[in-house]
Amino acid sequence: MNTADLGLPVDVPSTALFTDQYELTMLQAALRAGTGDRRSVFEVFTRRLPEGRRYGVVAGTGRVLDAVENFRFDAGVLGFLRERNIVDEATLEWLSGYRFSGDIWGYPEGEVYFPGSPILRVEGSFAECVLLETVILSILNHDSAIAAAASRMSSAAGDRPLIEMGARRTHELAAVAASRAAYVGGFATTSDLAAGFRYGIPTVGTSAHAFTLLHDNERDAFRAQVDSLGRGTTLLVDTYDVTEAVRMAVEVAGPELGAVRIDSGDLLLVAHRVRQQLDDLGATETKIVVTSDLDEYAIASLAAAPVDAYGVGTQLVTGSGHPTASMVYKLVARAHSADPQAPLEPVAKKSLGAKSSMGGRKWAARRTDQYGVAEAEVVGTGAVPTELTDRQLQVELVKGGEVLSREPLDAVRDRHAAARAGLPLSATQLSRGEAVIPTEYV
Repeated sequence: MNTADLGLPVDVPSTALFTDQYELTMLQAALRAGTGDRRSVFEVFTRRLPEGRRYGVVAGTGRVLDAVENFRFDAGVLGFLRERNIVDEATLEWLSGYRFSGDIWGYPEGEVYFPGSPILRVEGSFAECVLLETVILSILNHDSAIAAAASRMSSAAGDRPLIEMGARRTHELAAVAASRAAYVGGFATTSDLAAGFRYGIPTVGTSAHAFTLLHDNERDAFRAQVDSLGRGTTLLVDTYDVTEAVRMAVEVAGPELGAVRIDSGDLLLVAHRVRQQLDDLGATETKIVVTSDLDEYAIASLAAAPVDAYGVGTQLVTGSGHPTASMVYKLVARAHSADPQAPLEPVAKKSLGAKSSMGGRKWAARRTDQYGVAEAEVVGTGAVPTELTDRQLQVELVKGGEVLSREPLDAVRDRHAAARAGLPLSATQLSRGEAVIPTEYV
């Protein structure tokens, strides 16, 4: 959900300068050479998954569509380019009327992907497509990295809800995007109000240690919070002595106390002790929330603990050690001339090592076994085999420059849960391994 879905006003700035200078210098040279109008196909893919990861998660597609729609060179942007002498006047004139008029196909947001998966395909003239490289990659690389980490954490958490609370650990704008990506990956709520405002993600939050330290004693702090937020609130119980705090929390709020939060110490041991104490005090319905630098491994280690929810910050917004998905945006086909009817010719970088790529406009399908479990990612440039026709992954997102549709974020989140469930069981293992299914080229 975006702000427009909520019926709220939003100031949407141009995204045209979310790019690298060489996109514009390539544009100028291509326009001057007469090759800028050649029909071209660019694709986004990754050559490998982050080390040890078994699948990737497509996230940020909705933000990409917004960015393409708002890729406009207004007077201020053109003035900046002119002042810096970045491109010539002829190119500035061309940019002044820029509107992407091509087509975009891609994996639907929330889908999983593997090495070589053509996650996004952008078609149009070289001039209009080349400008979108950086902004598309910056969104997809960030959001997909966060969503992949969130998916692993969600898998480790099982049915227990996850709270995204990493806004203080990253750039303020990246925090909003990270919250959105985390929701796609399976998180239930966020502490970031900007993410709640912009995308409709449920928000939560009660108090920090500072609130307890503000008061003359812990009892006064708990009383103030309960008086303000009700007995169903969550009280932070590890500012001083946890055992005494839990006793006092139940005494102040009664057995109707919503939850206690533990933010330090041996979480496994403390959670067991707190659960026993709460039950002994009659607060059998009071939940336990744990925080404190959690990642997917820490969450998995708490599976046997009486924990009801997890709050995750730093490790989530940094991709749990992999802050980028390492996606690239490559020209894979182009026409010999500007004639709209000119046939496309496959092109690809031919280099030593792992940076070579496969040319041609690609389709992708996921082959499944007799039980409906994925067994291979099939990528090709020719005709789609009949048996894979109904297993194709790419959908049309933009046609003739017009965004075809935007999905509610909950639909994207549900799609990811279904896509992950369709993978072999080993996909959810946290131990290091190769991609859970191979990529086959035909």
